[in-house]
Amino acid sequence: MALGIALLQHLGFVTGQTAGLALLIARATGLDFGPVFFAVNVPFYWLALSRIGRAFTVKTVLGVALVSGFSLIQPHVLRFGEVDPLVGAILAGIVSGAGLLALFRHGASLGGVGVLGFYLQDRFGFRAGWTQMAVDLAIFGIAILVLDPWSVFYSLIGAAVLNAVIAINHRRDRYVAM
Repeated sequence: MALGIALLQHLGFVTGQTAGLALLIARATGLDFGPVFFAVNVPFYWLALSRIGRAFTVKTVLGVALVSGFSLIQPHVLRFGEVDPLVGAILAGIVSGAGLLALFRHGASLGGVGVLGFYLQDRFGFRAGWTQMAVDLAIFGIAILVLDPWSVFYSLIGAAVLNAVIAINHRRDRYVAM
């Protein structure tokens, strides 16, 4: 996930969910992505704890903390040269999707909107996917005001690739219970 975020930052792109919101906030304020990402997710932890459980919440907090920490270390150990925007968006989507998939398979997430979606679906019957889509539309709507149209276009491609990786590979019948 941190590698995907690093590519997005290098190219000036965003993504959906809390990572996309954190990228926009970091860009607008000049703050580092890592602390912003961690802070954006904090309000969702109590929902995760009360609705999904302790193990999921602990793993999720750890996942968010690791991505936040790695994103602070990354500029010191990995630098990018010229990256074709389309290739960069696709690679960011693939590695981010693989990272999320690994977290999902181990009973965790990167917090935020997924937890909110689960809560709203459980409490009010509003489908989690619709919640995630509405938030993503809002993030990309804000991105249109902040980024150039091509950056938003490539960001959408990266987000579509990320979601395709998850849609194709996220199947409960592949999980091994431990």
